[in-house]
Amino acid sequence: MSINRVIVSGNLTRDPEVRTTASGNPVMGFGIAVNDRRKNSQTGEWEDYPNFIDCTMFGARAQSVSRFLSKGSKVAIEGKLRWSQWETNEGQKRSKIEIIVDEIEFMSSISNGAQVPATASASAVDPMTSTLYDDDIAF
Repeated sequence: MSINRVIVSGNLTRDPEVRTTASGNPVMGFGIAVNDRRKNSQTGEWEDYPNFIDCTMFGARAQSVSRFLSKGSKVAIEGKLRWSQWETNEGQKRSKIEIIVDEIEFMSSISNGAQVPATASASAVDPMTSTLYDDDIAF
């Protein structure tokens, strides 16, 4: 048995980029910086060391979520690791590990002070068109 799940929180290192596959499915790519704390052996002080991780999210929700994200946004993401390998034009082999995002939680607000939706998962509706309260509720 093997388990491939990862949960990280950090800040976006760049604005998200949304592109479309040949079949018309949206794909959002972004980078996230996740700090690791280590004790400096020379000074004895704790220091933050960033890890930079590429992330990819697929589907219509990726396009919806991208409107709320920008460089510096704090998020928590859950997903799985995916390893890929390719060859450059010069013939050099390259590889990377990225996170395929299944769930994303916004941990900061939009610049105008409005709160963003708390989470976006596979079952999430478009936050711009959903209503918070049912009109039929009397109170």
